[in-house]
Amino acid sequence: MIQIGESTYSLSDPLVLLALAGAAILLLIVILLIMAVRAAGRSANMTAPLARQMGDLGLRVQSLSDGQQQLAGGLNHVSEAQAAAQSNMLQLMEKRLAQVSGQMNENLQGSARRTAQSLGELQQRLTAIDKAQENITKLSGDVLTLQDILSNKQTRGAFGEIQLHDIVQKALPSDSFTLQHTLSNGKRADCLIHLPNPPGPICIDSKFPLEAYEALRNASTDWEVNEAAKFLRTSVKKHIKDISEKYILDGETADGALMFLPSEAVYAELHANFPELVREGFNARVWIVSPTTCMATLNTMRAILKDARMREQAGAIRRELGLLFADVDRLGTRVENLDRHFNQAAKDISDIKISADKAGRRAKRLDNFDFEELAPETEPTIVKLPKGN
Repeated sequence: MIQIGESTYSLSDPLVLLALAGAAILLLIVILLIMAVRAAGRSANMTAPLARQMGDLGLRVQSLSDGQQQLAGGLNHVSEAQAAAQSNMLQLMEKRLAQVSGQMNENLQGSARRTAQSLGELQQRLTAIDKAQENITKLSGDVLTLQDILSNKQTRGAFGEIQLHDIVQKALPSDSFTLQHTLSNGKRADCLIHLPNPPGPICIDSKFPLEAYEALRNASTDWEVNEAAKFLRTSVKKHIKDISEKYILDGETADGALMFLPSEAVYAELHANFPELVREGFNARVWIVSPTTCMATLNTMRAILKDARMREQAGAIRRELGLLFADVDRLGTRVENLDRHFNQAAKDISDIKISADKAGRRAKRLDNFDFEELAPETEPTIVKLPKGN
C-alpha cells in the first residue's frame, strides 16, 4: 500500500503500477538528460584539445602531403635515371653481345678450319696406315716366302749367296772380285777377292746352319739343348773343314778364307755360347763373319786394294808429278814476264800522266792570257853612262 496525502493506493492495482512505471521512466529520462548534459560539458571541455590536435594533425598531414609530393618527384627522377641506366645497360649489353657473337663466330670458324684440317690430317694418316697395313700384309707374305725359302737347303744356300753378292758389290769395285770363281782344284767359291800378295786372293763361301740353330732355339729340355748344341757344333765344324780344304790353296789363294753366315743371330750365338768353334776356325785359318762384320772386313780389303793400286801407279804418278813441276816452272816464268810487262805498262802510264799534267798546266796558262789592246811604244829614254876615269 502507498499513501499519498489522504489518498491510499494499492500496489496490486494496475493503474498504480502503470503510474509507477511511468514515473520511473520519467525519472530515468531525467537522469539520462542530466548525464547527457554533463557528458556534453565534458565533451565541450575535451573538444578544445582535440581541436588543437586536429589542427596539428592537419599541419602534419599537409607536411606529409608536401613530403609525398617531394617523394613523388624524387621517385620520378629515380625512375627516369633508372630508365636511362637501363637504356645504357641495354646498349652496352647489345654491343657486348655483338662482340661476343663476333668472337664466337670467329672461334667457330677457326674451330671449323682446325677441325677440317685435323680431319684432313687424320685422313692422310689413315691413308698412310692403310698403306702401312698393306705393306705389313705384303711383308707377312714375304716372311712366309722367306720361311719357305729357308726351309730348303738349296734355296737357303742361294739366299746366303745372294746376300753375300749384294754386300761385296756394295763394298768393293767391280774389277776387284769374281763371283762363283772356279779354282784349280775344280771347287767353286761363292766369291774370290783379288787381293795383292801378300796375302793374295782370298775366298769367301756362304754357309747357313739354320736347322741346327732352330733346333737349339726350340729345345725345351736339357737333353734337347745338349743334342741341338752337338748338332750345331757338328755342322759348323764340317763347314770349317770344307772351306779349309777346298778354298785354301798354296800358291793360288791366301792362307786363309772367310765363312759368311747370313744371319746375325747365328753369328752372335756362336760367339756367345760356342767360342771353341770360333777358335777352331782361327786355327784352321777360316774366319767366321756375319753381314755386319763382313762389310767391315771388305772395307779393310778395299783400303788394301787402294794402297796396292797406288803403288802400281807410283811410276805414272811420278811422271805426272814431273810434268806438273815443268808446268809450274813454265807458269812461274810466264808470271815473271807478265809482271815485267805490268811494270813497263805502269811506267808508261806514269809517263803519260806526267805529260798530261804538263799539257794541262800549259793550257791553263794560255787560258789566263789577257788579250788587251797594247799601247803604242814611245821613244826609249837614253840614259847616259858616266865616263870612266
